[in-house]
Amino acid sequence: MAYQVPLLIGGKMVPSRTEQWLEVNNPATQKVIARLPCATEAEVEAAVVAASAAFVEWKETPVPERARLMLRYQALLKEHHDEIACLLSRDTGKTLEDAKGDVWRGIEVVEQAANIASLSMGETQENVARGVDCYSFTQPLGVCVGITPFNFPAMIPLWMFPLAIACGNTFVLKPSEQDPLVPMRLAELFMAAGAPDGLLQVIHGGKEVVDLLLVHPQVRAISFVGSVAAGQHIYRTGTDHLKRVQAFAGAKNHMVVLPDANRQQAINNLVGASVGAAGQRCMAISVAVLVGEARELLPELQAAMAKVRPGIWNDPDAGYGPLISPAAKTRVLQLIAEGKREGADCLLDGSHVRVSGYPDGNWLGPTLFGGVTTDMTIYKEEIFGPVLLVIMVDNLDEAIALVNANPYGNGTSIFTASGAAARKYQHEIQVGQVGINVPIPVPLPFFSFTGWRNSFYGDLHAYGKQAVRFYTETKTITARWFDDEAVADPNMSIHLK
Repeated sequence: MAYQVPLLIGGKMVPSRTEQWLEVNNPATQKVIARLPCATEAEVEAAVVAASAAFVEWKETPVPERARLMLRYQALLKEHHDEIACLLSRDTGKTLEDAKGDVWRGIEVVEQAANIASLSMGETQENVARGVDCYSFTQPLGVCVGITPFNFPAMIPLWMFPLAIACGNTFVLKPSEQDPLVPMRLAELFMAAGAPDGLLQVIHGGKEVVDLLLVHPQVRAISFVGSVAAGQHIYRTGTDHLKRVQAFAGAKNHMVVLPDANRQQAINNLVGASVGAAGQRCMAISVAVLVGEARELLPELQAAMAKVRPGIWNDPDAGYGPLISPAAKTRVLQLIAEGKREGADCLLDGSHVRVSGYPDGNWLGPTLFGGVTTDMTIYKEEIFGPVLLVIMVDNLDEAIALVNANPYGNGTSIFTASGAAARKYQHEIQVGQVGINVPIPVPLPFFSFTGWRNSFYGDLHAYGKQAVRFYTETKTITARWFDDEAVADPNMSIHLK
């Protein structure tokens, strides 16, 4: 019998009593590697109750103690880095190097959470009026919830619960039902680091479980990363029930290449940023905008993409792994076919790629479309596969107008040797994260992940200072003391004048 994934409730790994189970499959073979429970309503309630009970004591825990928990946790994550990466590779199909990057970016956020004493400091101002001082400090919210996607099962949970808990909250994590094994391992190591019982709960399931959390009266804040439709539902439902919500959704990221860009660097970065991780990342470059004479790069780009092939996680020559599921592959194949029907020029078609020895894997080869227009379905929808679209424009102003007209605003980049062009682009572009000669500009964790427009619903973003603000309330005190009337403790012999 396949491994049955437990729930984490109240500091204990417990078997679910559910009658609804899902299969977790290896995307390279379709073999069942685990059975996942869809938690019952009673189990969801037990998780929230355990988190609420733990919050009573945890919120009073001194900030240095919370920071030391994070220091112990990041040390354990580093010690088990390669083990987690191997588990992640088998669970998601990612290549080992890609999986290592996933784990490491999460560890960086935990390291930042260990800096919580500095991050959560309030403000003080003496003499805001005669004899009056004003100061503020941050306090935790209570029970927070994280709903995470399949594509980064280490990094994105680590975006959420370490910072939330370092701020003094407790947390309920609902990881993707497609690859839950890595989040469970993260939870095991968190307990091994000395986390008190009830600080972190992990429950499993689909939309029904999510909906229970969205409306639960004891849940104060919800963090989500996933699809547009799910993000909109979570944001609307959560805010309708007066929750604080941050929901990271879809993307259509453009890389603008000017004629003066370093030719080989532009090509190499376009290939890696479009097909890396099988294109299954919200910061993938899915549109290349070739400006003016940069259109001459297209034949070289096509040749470079044709050299990349998918493969299994431990194949050192594989450029990326399989898509997460047969359903995901079918959707991408349908979009590729739609692109052809709508008149795009399919310069490279990976629809029929095969990987020797793994006939049942969700493989898709690099796919390149030229002659793309903005009214085509492949441009309007997020493909989430190793597919790159190419659009030609005459000048930088046209490129900026093109990107700004797109409804998404997650990430974009420009490749150029001109500082003036780069500055114009970064100033005028209406996208939250901009790279200059950097294809995927994901900020390091002392900044925040700042998608705009339909890529994000909410006010405060993930990790960095904005996450601390998201997971805390600010209390402001205005104080005046009447020195001439103050009298010391009657057991003392002096009076204050």
